[in-house]
Amino acid sequence: MLRNNGLVGSMGRVASAGDNAAMESFNSLLQNNVLDTRRWETREDLHLAIVTWIERTYHRRRRQRALGKMTPIEFEALDLVLKVA
Repeated sequence: MLRNNGLVGSMGRVASAGDNAAMESFNSLLQNNVLDTRRWETREDLHLAIVTWIERTYHRRRRQRALGKMTPIEFEALDLVLKVA
């Protein structure tokens, strides 16, 4: 089925939970915060809700390695303080 759809299966070892942990965490948050909140009339409504949640909530709260383990809001506040000083 994967091959028929142009996909490749996971290359992780059996019982290696670390490779899927981040995606499973994201999927759980998405499920609880968007998918299960109501019945969606159209796929487009759901798509818009998912994109909005990712951009307004998830990305703003997620700590990012590239930003020194700060959230984007913390990083921008620190950058502003450093520019003023």
